[in-house]
Amino acid sequence: MPDPKHQLPEHHLRPNRGADAFSPKQQHQTHQPDMKTKLTRLFETTGVASITCTLLLTCAQAADWPQYLGPNRNSTSPEKGLLRSWPPGGPEVLWTVSVGRGFGGPAVKDGKVYLLDRDDAVGDTLRCFDLATGKELWSFAYAAPGTAMFPGSRSVPTVTESHVYTCGHNGDLYCVDLKTHQPVWHRNVWTDFGGAPNTRTAGATGPGRERPDENIPPAARFPMWAITQNPLIHGDRLIVASQAPEAGVVAYDKLTGTVKWKTPSLGLISYVSPAIVKVDGQDHVVMVTSSTNPFQRVNPVDELGNVVGLAPATGNVLWKYTNWHCHISVASAVDAGDNRVLVVGGYELGATMIQVEKQPDGSYQTRELFTTVEFGDQTKPPVLHNGHVYAQYGTNSRREGLVCLRLDGKIMWKTRRSPDFNKGSMILADGLILATDGERKLYLIEPDPSGFKPLASAEMFPEGAAGSGNDIAFRVGGRTQNWAPMALSEGKLLLRDQTQLKCVKVCR
Repeated sequence: MPDPKHQLPEHHLRPNRGADAFSPKQQHQTHQPDMKTKLTRLFETTGVASITCTLLLTCAQAADWPQYLGPNRNSTSPEKGLLRSWPPGGPEVLWTVSVGRGFGGPAVKDGKVYLLDRDDAVGDTLRCFDLATGKELWSFAYAAPGTAMFPGSRSVPTVTESHVYTCGHNGDLYCVDLKTHQPVWHRNVWTDFGGAPNTRTAGATGPGRERPDENIPPAARFPMWAITQNPLIHGDRLIVASQAPEAGVVAYDKLTGTVKWKTPSLGLISYVSPAIVKVDGQDHVVMVTSSTNPFQRVNPVDELGNVVGLAPATGNVLWKYTNWHCHISVASAVDAGDNRVLVVGGYELGATMIQVEKQPDGSYQTRELFTTVEFGDQTKPPVLHNGHVYAQYGTNSRREGLVCLRLDGKIMWKTRRSPDFNKGSMILADGLILATDGERKLYLIEPDPSGFKPLASAEMFPEGAAGSGNDIAFRVGGRTQNWAPMALSEGKLLLRDQTQLKCVKVCR
């Protein structure tokens, strides 16, 4: 449990709000009945309600988005009834709330939206909103000051029936009770395993670019882009990648916070969250590490990145691929089916497809199927649909736009800059892709290997204002940063930039 003296009042970290936000007095009011309850009551009280009920249920097909990348962590939603076109002004915006700067996306469960918000000068705030109205229901804040390259929030909460789990910018891992809104347990995935605390101060010139403390070993220095873990639940375990000197991947008991297992370091630090990939029907936890930075050689010897398969119950290493070239790995591994693992990046190599093969003695070996520099994604895993994957391949050196790759490694098409897609988010639902372009636009796309087929697009955020100093990371060249993962639930799409979280109607 955290020391109460370090816990902040609920209002302390709340960002400045405009007219679109709700009064703090409203946040503890009783939550209204969800859609299912309302429809049931309506049906019981009027005979004609059956028609209305049928129409609304067709739209809802209510599915939660309880964690990073959705219910199965593959950027795919089971929801149906998506609109095939939008009005001239774009899809209807149902509500908007003010948020602090950052890149942490929302999670949705049982009609509630969870967001880990941040003020670098103070710390993190877990905020809970009503999905239907945007009203803030409650919040939980804790002190965790410090900044990094591109200030602000990083991760997506993970929500179960009884708890919400968050991993903050500085590595604070919290389990919060959904009924009491108070922490059940607290750990730090970085400092608990030998990592040095974050001492970079908000407001310093060139955030994250201060010269490292030469007295701290390189492996223990706080990561340049902070801690970027999206907690993974597998059975009774909560799994994150610590990547501190004394641990690679760590599994905690999700109810008590007790460490169940931890691996040694698996390689150079990355910003990847562990993923689940099936191999011969068995779940493997897959982690990706980085290679040596060819431009700023912190490490005296070149080192390649690793893709490692772990046993979820024990953390034992089942297999390892040792030829990954990407000095800042961010995207989680993708289960490409048929015992294949797709890894993507935005530096050096773009993508590698790995075949995992079980041997007669029960061990595993890996085989590289293909490697390409023509397909990749700097920040998020691609979307898989009908034997093809779609990714936003915008990096510091390449502007390939939205790219379609066949699973045998053939590039089908690229949009390049017409239109440009760069670090945006994508969700596959009802046979369509909802995609932000990383800046102001939202697209509705029909995934088709024969070519780019946009059905609709709309500008969802105002144009950014170019700044200086810290604001260079806030607005890049005057462009809005809309890099956070989206969420889709009950026909409502949640997306954010650096100041606003919006809820948009995308269902009939």
